[in-house]
Amino acid sequence: MKGGELLDVVRSGYTPVKADTRLSVRFWGTRGSIACPGNEFERYGGNTSCLEVRCGGQVLIFDAGTGLRPLGQKLTAEAEAAGEGVEAEIFLTHTHVDHISGVPFFGPLFDPNSKINMHAGHLLPEKNLHDVLCKFMSAPLFPVPPQIFTAKVDFLDFRAGQTLHPGPEITLRTAPLNHPNGATGYRVDFAGKSICYVTDTEHVPGSPDENILKLIADADIVIYDSSYTDEEFPRYVNWGHSTWQEGLRLVEQAGADQLLIFHHDPSHDDAFMDQIAKAAEEMRPGTQVAREGMLIEL
Repeated sequence: MKGGELLDVVRSGYTPVKADTRLSVRFWGTRGSIACPGNEFERYGGNTSCLEVRCGGQVLIFDAGTGLRPLGQKLTAEAEAAGEGVEAEIFLTHTHVDHISGVPFFGPLFDPNSKINMHAGHLLPEKNLHDVLCKFMSAPLFPVPPQIFTAKVDFLDFRAGQTLHPGPEITLRTAPLNHPNGATGYRVDFAGKSICYVTDTEHVPGSPDENILKLIADADIVIYDSSYTDEEFPRYVNWGHSTWQEGLRLVEQAGADQLLIFHHDPSHDDAFMDQIAKAAEEMRPGTQVAREGMLIEL
């Protein structure tokens, strides 16, 4: 557009449409290991791991636990209102059952107008995501295979440590985590803001994980595997999980802004999580415990 034409546009009262640079995360499942129904889990949530990250208008989903089902209902309603199918990218930290149990119940997978890409970074070279999900959804464990899905679905494997670009102006850095059978940590960078998702990882006391420190350096939000307390941790060595205190130590050392305590152990009810929330806030003001339904916008 020439200068004179631009001036005519300005005089006409036309306002250029600004790009949507909002980055947000909503928690649909915060529990680890197994879904926990009951009044004692009402405030912090009973569904297993599932996050909805919005980069402007693009939807990135992290993990596919039981929280994936209600997220699918929301996305379907939004898409139907717009007269289109759901388009989303699902990134798995790993394929233990609590992180994939929502897959067969994700409504958009049964809509031929939807396009879903599913990614995993921990399986190559021995395995791939398609074969793992086919095994998960097979008799006598499950009555129907993934071939039942009518959406356009692609299963995409990568190697933890790669940098991905799932959409315009979105950079997704990844890192391997210390977990049985492997897992992947993620960092979303969009419009100068960042959210890190680091769950199902076990720390070595006194030896901070350099992969995690590099991934979360100067991040705005770090969502971290806080299954245990430091006092509980010695009873669960080699189980593949960490503590909220280690999360605080990592965030402090990496110069990150805010810690979100995540992957709550099934034995930690609302009353127990209240105690953790109080202690964490006292130790590092601004720290929060993730609650199902919580929305954070940057």
